[in-house]
Amino acid sequence: MLDLSTLEGLPAPQAITVTSEADALAAIKAVFVDLATSYGLDVSGIIDLEGEPGNIQLQVGAFREVLYRAAINDAVKANLLAFAAGADLDHLAAFYDVIRLTGETDARLRARTVVAISGRSTAGSEDWYKSAAFRASIRVKEVAVYRVGTGPDIRIAVLATDNFGEPDAALLAAVDADVQKNSVRVISDRITVVSATSATVNVAADIWLLPTTPMTVFESLEALLRQSLADEGGLGFNLTRSWLVSKLQAPGVQKVSLTAPVTDTTVDDGAAVKLGTVTLTFKGRDR
Repeated sequence: MLDLSTLEGLPAPQAITVTSEADALAAIKAVFVDLATSYGLDVSGIIDLEGEPGNIQLQVGAFREVLYRAAINDAVKANLLAFAAGADLDHLAAFYDVIRLTGETDARLRARTVVAISGRSTAGSEDWYKSAAFRASIRVKEVAVYRVGTGPDIRIAVLATDNFGEPDAALLAAVDADVQKNSVRVISDRITVVSATSATVNVAADIWLLPTTPMTVFESLEALLRQSLADEGGLGFNLTRSWLVSKLQAPGVQKVSLTAPVTDTTVDDGAAVKLGTVTLTFKGRDR
């Protein structure tokens, strides 16, 4: 997944102090009373009357001041990568030669800009190639870049946003075309783009339902399991037996007996697990 750790948790900036309408009104009234007094006018009692035109005018001024302060802070935020959105984000990203792809969300464009900035320091770095891979298609969910041995061979492993993470030939070709460009690939590097889903795990389990649970719950378990792995899995995600049981133990399921896999599956940081066959056997109902 694109890394936004450098931006997450940053507090919203305040170029100008935020104040409430009541506080703004009190401050404006104090100044107004002082100025009126300096001209020999005593308005201290009148200005607080609800229907007094002067009071109404001061309330309008206080309300507008609150709006102005919020607008100033919003304008400052629109110039910061962590908070910019829409067209403001497009302009910020374009400064780093990052252009929004068709259908790309603000979150993905923001994260891709972070990778692009990180990768600009030296050509051929991990983030340099990651930036090129993410730029190839919005279907790219995660990317791992690693060197094979000590030679010039570079592997770029791709995880897709669809097809339960498995990139198809078209997506791999799109990434390959981008990273092989003369403006991207370092002359001494030999790059191969591969699927990140290097480990396939077959799942088998016996399932018992509660007495009143409809069969549609059982029938939907495989799709639920595959979608859960697509949502929660990714590069470096270890597929454990306990995780599989927890996902199959959906509301209405009384018991899950996992028969395969018999051990947990661990993968490297640059690899991902995909599900092979999922064989679920309905064993009946129990309390």
